[in-house]
Amino acid sequence: MPGVASRLNMISVSTSTWETTAGLALVACLVAGVVWIFTRRRPTADEVEMARRSFLAHSGRLVDGMLLDMCEMEASDGRTLTLLVYSYRIGGVDYECSQDITAMRDVVAPAKVYIGLPCSVRYQPGSPQNSIVVAEQWSGLRATLPELPGSAASLQAEPRRRWPRYR
Repeated sequence: MPGVASRLNMISVSTSTWETTAGLALVACLVAGVVWIFTRRRPTADEVEMARRSFLAHSGRLVDGMLLDMCEMEASDGRTLTLLVYSYRIGGVDYECSQDITAMRDVVAPAKVYIGLPCSVRYQPGSPQNSIVVAEQWSGLRATLPELPGSAASLQAEPRRRWPRYR
């Protein structure tokens, strides 16, 4: 029976070897994961904001809003920020928000923004306070007021029609 005992001893050694190898592989994976978490490249604040605008431009719902103001203010790091202040209503709730358009000077010129005109606002349905008026791929700004039929401008543009008189 010495042959059977040596076989049992061999089996327990190989089982112990597999357990040790699996444990070392698990520890190596955990170390690699921790190293990746601490050394990975995190997006900057500008990249996060650009991704938010892109998401809303592609999947946000549209609602009519009003441009209230455009102001410049100094940030804590010394930069001058250009903010677009607007309001809109969703489900009977009024929202008043601002959007930093400093980085989008090539998309929207601050001199071309007319305060007091209506605009289109894109918002996230589950979080209506998450909204934009301008993005790289989309703009809710309007150049002029829409001309409605029967308004003073359209009445002046059309000549008056004379109705025939019936006798």
